[in-house]
Order: sequence, then structure tokens, then C-alpha cells
Amino acid sequence: MQNISLKLPKTLGARLAAAAKRRGASKSAVVRKALNDYLDQEGAPTANSFAELARDFIGCVDGGPRDLSVNKQHLKGFGA
Repeated sequence: MQNISLKLPKTLGARLAAAAKRRGASKSAVVRKALNDYLDQEGAPTANSFAELARDFIGCVDGGPRDLSVNKQHLKGFGA
């Protein structure tokens, strides 16, 4: 294995030590796993908009007014 050295703020060092203790692992093992997980996700596509995050819910409700998002009549009593 290759060695590296890094400096951590006290609070992050304390969080790392606590995580290692909870897992029954060394701090090095926790850092290796966290770094590996981060690098695996780095190339993964991320949602760039609310519509992408909510895509499973868009259009899932039936029977509402078709002009709900544009007709100001539907907003009466909501400050508009």
C-alpha cells in the first residue's frame, strides 16, 4: 500500500475517530472506504434540476385541473 499524509481540523479528526470506533475499524480503513465511495460516485450522473429529482412523481396525480400551474384563479387565498 502507498502511504499519504494529511492534516485534518480537530473536529473532523474527532468525527473520524468516532466513526472508526463505531465500526470497529482503523481510521485508515474508514478513510480508504470513504475515499473509494467518493471516487466511485464522482463519475456518476447527478440530477441537475428539481424536475430530474421529482421525475417519478411528475404526472402521478389524476383528476386535477389541467391549468393548475398557470391559472391565477387556483391561487386565490394563497397570497397571489
